[in-house]
Amino acid sequence: MKSALITGLTGQDGSYMVELLLSKGYEVHGLVRRSSTLNTNRLHPTVLNNPNLHLHYGDLSNSEQISNIICNNTLDEVYNLAAQSHVRVSFDIPEYTGNITGLGVTRLLESIRTSQRPTKFYQASSSEMFGSANAPQNECTEFHPRSPYGCAKLYAHWMTRNYREGYNIFASNGILFNHESPRRGESFVTRKITLTLAHILAGDTNKLILGNLDAQRDWGFAPEYIEGIWSILQLKKSDDFVVGTGETHHVHEFMFEAFDYADLDALDYACYDETNIRTTEVDKLQADISKAKKIFNWSPKIKFKELVKIMVDSDMRSIGLEPIGEGDEILHKYYPDRWWIDD
Repeated sequence: MKSALITGLTGQDGSYMVELLLSKGYEVHGLVRRSSTLNTNRLHPTVLNNPNLHLHYGDLSNSEQISNIICNNTLDEVYNLAAQSHVRVSFDIPEYTGNITGLGVTRLLESIRTSQRPTKFYQASSSEMFGSANAPQNECTEFHPRSPYGCAKLYAHWMTRNYREGYNIFASNGILFNHESPRRGESFVTRKITLTLAHILAGDTNKLILGNLDAQRDWGFAPEYIEGIWSILQLKKSDDFVVGTGETHHVHEFMFEAFDYADLDALDYACYDETNIRTTEVDKLQADISKAKKIFNWSPKIKFKELVKIMVDSDMRSIGLEPIGEGDEILHKYYPDRWWIDD
């Protein structure tokens, strides 16, 4: 039985990763932050009650906790999916973002090095590292981050490469472009759009407050990206890979697509709020996934419009409305054995 550690277990990516690994027969250790209430709302009861899941309290700011977990358990793989991951918020808390998102990776890598075990390490790098670089972006594109979050991710990315080259650790970076799902945090723009739309349909509000509608992003479906992450650590050689869809869409496209699906005119509800604008903006992110396609045959199946429908249906259901249904049909089609993937 393989054994893996997942940081950020209760987040969007971590929750999908633990499902995937348990389905493959792994013993899974999860790092979760201690709080007054354990935030496990993204984890299905069948996951929480699985005897092969072991939760450890701690976070990436504490090297002693990290070292104890890695040294006291024989781990085949470590998936670092934890971070202060909100780009806009990183401008408000740049030091904390650097400590968790950047230095936290050094703490993990150093623990793996000192354990002297052949543990494979995956770092969740980000398309935000590209910043203002010309699109499309691939593994050879020059980085130019435009936020404290992007800078912290870039530090972590290069530390991962440094430990790979300097200490011969199997350490890979997945440069993930935006990936969304019903489990996306409510403060992220895609989820903000679909959840607010659901509340508009319920009559709870009549406003959708957004910032920059002209930003262009490469949006995909998170569970597919998690499968790509797992594939990266199954390769014989560690490396860096861009993971995305290759398509780019404006924020206003996502908004109009969601409202059109619900037969509403977004212009009747959308409002501008300058407090949602970043200090330095990233205009366009678009992935060139040629390398991932070639090396481990990864490419996304769920398209942009399908992603929007999945998220709208889920948020309608989450507040007690009957979903429109097309998004549910899409999930049934691609994930027939994991229907509760959006619960």
